[in-house]
Amino acid sequence: MISSINATASSIERYDFTSFVGRRPTFYHYLAKHSSVFRKNKYATKNISKAPIALICTQESHIHDCIKLNCHRVIINIGGLIFETQRSTLDRFPNTLLGNPSKMQKYWDQDRNLYYFARHRPTFSAILYFYQSGGNLRRPIEVPEEIFYNELIFFEFDFELINQFKEKEGLLVTKETLLPQTKVKRTIWLMTEEPTSSLYAKVFALISVLMIVVSIVNFCIETIPSIRRNNCIMLKDREGKLILLHNYYDHSFIIETVCISWFVLELLLRLYACPSRLHFLRNVMNMFDFLAVVPYFISLISNLSSFECSEDTTQNGSLLVVRVLRIVRIFKLSKHSEGLRILGLTIKTSLRELGMFFFFLLVAMVIFSSAAYYADIDEPNSKLTSIPESFWWAIVTMTTVGYGDVTPVGIWGKMVGAVCVIAGVLTIALPVPVVVANFNNFYRHDKKK
Repeated sequence: MISSINATASSIERYDFTSFVGRRPTFYHYLAKHSSVFRKNKYATKNISKAPIALICTQESHIHDCIKLNCHRVIINIGGLIFETQRSTLDRFPNTLLGNPSKMQKYWDQDRNLYYFARHRPTFSAILYFYQSGGNLRRPIEVPEEIFYNELIFFEFDFELINQFKEKEGLLVTKETLLPQTKVKRTIWLMTEEPTSSLYAKVFALISVLMIVVSIVNFCIETIPSIRRNNCIMLKDREGKLILLHNYYDHSFIIETVCISWFVLELLLRLYACPSRLHFLRNVMNMFDFLAVVPYFISLISNLSSFECSEDTTQNGSLLVVRVLRIVRIFKLSKHSEGLRILGLTIKTSLRELGMFFFFLLVAMVIFSSAAYYADIDEPNSKLTSIPESFWWAIVTMTTVGYGDVTPVGIWGKMVGAVCVIAGVLTIALPVPVVVANFNNFYRHDKKK
């Protein structure tokens, strides 16, 4: 051991010892203490004893200027575990706690000349790597999401970065709340957007849910033939002829008008009090609110312009499309239902897996519909008259629904059908665990709120 140390000391004896000490101060203090070669060289021993332990710069100032690069060492103690980095590394993100020297000052330990944080040690390795990599944030597998999230909050990471992490980890994303400047607008905005903010907000939310439910029920009931006849009323014109006119005293029309009046009032209040009109118009849920009221006014203008009423609802196809759009009102419930919101987040998070599922389903549909068509092509009673018409059979077979309206007749066609069922079960089973895991993750975090 001593001979090895002396050999190392002899190999560097002819060099500038201060420069070596600057590069590896701890190692060369050890050499000075145990090596006879170093003890013989008074100049080396003298310079080594004066070398500062925290120095990392060399005398090669023309190559590396520590003052300009701000690379002096920062020692951080995280619950007893020592980390060392450079000030310039932390300065890459000045808005964070570690990137701001003035904020770090209150954690300075004067006795030990380091910064002390009583925080989670395994997490800090990933946080320090974030600074070193220039913004690459990765949670260690052994660190739970909640602990990692709390550490990001403590070290004052950017709000958008935290939301990106939460979205990536399947956590409920917290949106930054913008409030209007004036007191009146702020009160209206909280009443319409935050149901738990006050008693008035709870009553407003209760009325909104009631109106949404009533409008959806009315939308379904008015399609019953006996009730649909009340949409028109028969009257005599001036010449004594019987004509059908729109019945504006019909119960379903009155209920629809009351519900739409509330939806319009709610939309106008939120538009008036919103802190940012641009964000309001770009919000998807606000688009649903707008689509929920537009069909009513289009139908009303169409009825007023035509005067005459028709009990045949299939005459105007474009008007039928407008009426079908009324079903989007059900999405308004997601604002007041955590379950629907979690379901939406689950679908959004699982879009990649669902896209793969639909792609596999499409490929299997083409393969098995083609195989079944050619397997039954010689059968006289075959209902698989073409490959496109076989698509329906392939879909209901792979999803194990099996309506039985279209089935293969021959033995080869039935064999293709058997393989199609097995392939369908396997295809559906692939994305199910991922979707269920995402839903359970969102649901678990929602319960902890």
